[in-house]
Amino acid sequence: MTTELRTLTRAEWDDWYGGILRAFGASGVDERDLHRELTEIDRSVGAWDGGALVGSASLVSFRMTVPGGAAVPSAGLSMVHVAATHRRRGILRSMMRRQLDAIRDAGREPLSVLTASEPHIYGRFGYGMATRRLDADIDTSRVALDVPPGTDRLRLRIADDPSSVLEACEAVYARKVPERPGMLRRAPGWERWPLMDPPSHRDGATPLSCVLAEDGHGAVRGYARYALKPGDDGYGSPRGEVRLRDLEALDAPAYAALWRFLFGLDLMSVVAVRMRPVDDPWLHMVGDSVRLCRPRWRDSLFARPVEVGAALAARTYSCPVDVVLDVEDAFCPWNEGRWRLSGDGGGATCERTREAADLTLSVRELGAVYLGGTALRTLAAAGRVRELREGALNEASRAFSCEQEPWLPHGF
Repeated sequence: MTTELRTLTRAEWDDWYGGILRAFGASGVDERDLHRELTEIDRSVGAWDGGALVGSASLVSFRMTVPGGAAVPSAGLSMVHVAATHRRRGILRSMMRRQLDAIRDAGREPLSVLTASEPHIYGRFGYGMATRRLDADIDTSRVALDVPPGTDRLRLRIADDPSSVLEACEAVYARKVPERPGMLRRAPGWERWPLMDPPSHRDGATPLSCVLAEDGHGAVRGYARYALKPGDDGYGSPRGEVRLRDLEALDAPAYAALWRFLFGLDLMSVVAVRMRPVDDPWLHMVGDSVRLCRPRWRDSLFARPVEVGAALAARTYSCPVDVVLDVEDAFCPWNEGRWRLSGDGGGATCERTREAADLTLSVRELGAVYLGGTALRTLAAAGRVRELREGALNEASRAFSCEQEPWLPHGF
């Protein structure tokens, strides 16, 4: 039977969602209502074989911070799957074709981004790894935390129900978004995403709690959401785990006060850190950040310019740059050809040109360097960027760099 690809309807959502859960081996019962609310029906497609759903892909509307602080409209690709019974029939390719064409036709998002359980799949569609994440397991029984002056002036308050202080936490988060590339300005409803805490995902841990750091006037300067998993070392000594969900603070004393709180919780000896920035400041507040903290770095956000000119013009550059890029993009051929990028810290333009190329690269490499977390020089050393004019690589690599590492605060 021929597979049909069509836009989702609300009446089909339950079948569509059920197919996704089956593909990822998840129950999804506790998250169903929020997923239903956040699904953009008109930006979601399903592949159907008769009455059976055999594939899906959805787009999520975000505004993402780029170097320079602008919040650029970005289409998050999510809920992608192909049923095990229908692999190698071109279904994924047809869904990617449809979604990228739809982004371009809408004309409002120059970028598409995604997180990938199997990253190698998306390189062939032009997505490059743009951000990494830091995971760690900090042995707080052996690691001391060095806090800055002013930390003791913060007052800490625990909210057992994180939703009761959501507005205050979101105000802190909103102030942090423009500061770091890769952060997402959340659309309505997405503020509830970090609060998802289904019992089926707790693995023996407590429900999510939230601690607030407040100044002398009662203003919230930061927050941390966390859960506790009791445990012992097998010999009767407590060895519980603090599972950090997220943490944001407006200044160094508030940031330090929250970490000191997490380090000092009774009967806990490990702080499990997941999905943090790779330059998270706590790394410089401990005496031994490797042996006693076990940091690991993993890929996180993958980015793809859908409109090369608009995407490169939407961000700023750390130093003056004027280069001609010869871009390869077999999947979105409207991007192929030479583009002259000219800009600095105040803004940029990127337009078609017939001038000789200075660098040649694919759109995948542009996605990887777009947020400043990967260096063009590194990709050139890997053979994925070729310099045609001497000096152009150094110039462009410096310009694309960013003082603060990009970071995706949560999935989608």
